[in-house]
Formats: sequence, C-alpha cells, structure tokens
Amino acid sequence: MNRRKGRYGNVKKPTFDGIRFDSHREMERYCNLKLLQQGNAISELKVHPRYPITIAGVEIRIFSKRNWKTGRHLTYEADFSYWDCERECRVIEDVKMQSGHRDRVYIIKKALMLAMGYTITET
Repeated sequence: MNRRKGRYGNVKKPTFDGIRFDSHREMERYCNLKLLQQGNAISELKVHPRYPITIAGVEIRIFSKRNWKTGRHLTYEADFSYWDCERECRVIEDVKMQSGHRDRVYIIKKALMLAMGYTITET
C-alpha cells in the first residue's frame, strides 16, 4: 500500500500520551517539557492551547462562503504554553523545523499575537 506523504514529508502524525503531534520533533519537545515539569522547572504545561485574536477589544473575524454572516473568530494555536518557574513568566512556544519554514499565515498570526502583548518562542 502506497501512503501519501504529508505537506512536510511526515507520513503519519505521531501520538504520545493520547496526544497527536504534527511532527516527531514536536513530540520530542513535549517529552522534554514533561521532564522539566516533573523537575519543577516549569508548571501548568498545556498542549495545543488556543488564543483568540482580539485587537483593541475587537474580535478579528474571518468571513468565508460557509460563514459569510457572522464569520469565525480568528485564533492562534500554539504548540505549548507553560509557566517558567525560574524566569517567572508565561511561555508560548511553537516548534519549527530547522530549515526555518514560516508560512504567511503563521507570520501574520505571530505579529497579531505580538500586538496583543504575547511573545511566541520558537524552538
């Protein structure tokens, strides 16, 4: 049976702890973060948290043929978020390939998140 490769060359999305990850690198980062949480270096680890994008109190909406009347609220889905106990700050993390691929949608959402006061850390 000939399996079709995904967009970035992955054949099958890996699963660990009942969580489906976009890549093996993301799954490895999750394992590292779990170890850091067990060692009390971080806490409140969340996988694939969603952040609604709201600028100056206005919900940013996307309109399409399906939802042309109300639109849907634009959200950013990070790979991980956690509380860094040493630096005493919230970290929003996105695992990226080493080749440095950043698509347009990601670049725009990262800029909107920065406008809302959130910094995204890329690993």
